[in-house]
Amino acid sequence: MQSNFKGKHFISLQDWAKDEIDTLLEVSMEMKRNFAMGVPTPHLLYKTIFLMFFEQSTRTRNSMEAGIAQLGGHGTFLDTSTTQIAHGEVAKDTAVILSRYGHGIACRNCGWGVGNSYIREIEKWSTVPVMNLQCDLYHPMQGIADLMTMREKTGDLRGTRVSIIWAYATSHKKPISVPLTQVLLFPRYGLDVTLAYPEGYDLPVWAVEQAGANAGLHGGKVKITHNMEEAYRDAQFVIPKNWGSWVTDQSDEVNDELLESNKGWKCTEEMIKLADKDVMYMHALPADRNNEVDDSVIDGPRSIVYDEAENRLHTAKAVMTLTMGGK
Repeated sequence: MQSNFKGKHFISLQDWAKDEIDTLLEVSMEMKRNFAMGVPTPHLLYKTIFLMFFEQSTRTRNSMEAGIAQLGGHGTFLDTSTTQIAHGEVAKDTAVILSRYGHGIACRNCGWGVGNSYIREIEKWSTVPVMNLQCDLYHPMQGIADLMTMREKTGDLRGTRVSIIWAYATSHKKPISVPLTQVLLFPRYGLDVTLAYPEGYDLPVWAVEQAGANAGLHGGKVKITHNMEEAYRDAQFVIPKNWGSWVTDQSDEVNDELLESNKGWKCTEEMIKLADKDVMYMHALPADRNNEVDDSVIDGPRSIVYDEAENRLHTAKAVMTLTMGGK
């Protein structure tokens, strides 16, 4: 088991070896047990983490703020539109100074072609661990919580059939970072992954190739289909979620002809009936209700979205404890 994580960055789970992720999962479960029993976890007493947000957030911001408080430290929320970043301050200057003020930096920047590059620039100049709270390519905090949730429900995940399915939504043009993170991570735990989407909503070729390589190394499988029904059929976990057509169209336009032509890609009771009799429905939230999914599904007995969301707290605490604590 990996034991020394102090100072390690958390930008992509691809950067973490499998034994490191194993340790992260174990610590997350320990955090959850302690939280349930009311056992104090003062692992980061008097430590400060800066939480930089370029976008809105509910689960990510609150899991980090509550998490650092429960660890005995303090989270400073930074709406970057109210900082000197809005006047053009470069990532280097921000990273160097925040590093001197505290013990960790976390950042959400989902701008296409910008977000990951910005966080990597922060990482380059920071002397404290940097955590990715979602960028245009990766959402490691969500990915590890998803993996933890599936393991809790199933145990050994090898051979488990999970389908990552594009779904229709109109709220905004969403990042590809959640499905991309999932398709890279799940095969490393031997899952049988189906990635389903209408043509035009492709993930980057390099990501699909890396997912295939991960599957080859760890006994998983990755299959791509453009048939929604095929993805639901016999699946044990379904994750129907919208993502934008960023790879094929960099426009910020939300409602376009491609989107409207795929309005039928929706998680309904009929689709759920195609899946395994014990199928579990997952979503990173917020769900675009009655577009992505029917209320009867997300509020029904097959839904584990709230368990999944709760685990964001425990995994966030584990990430912070491992990277900001230690000797």
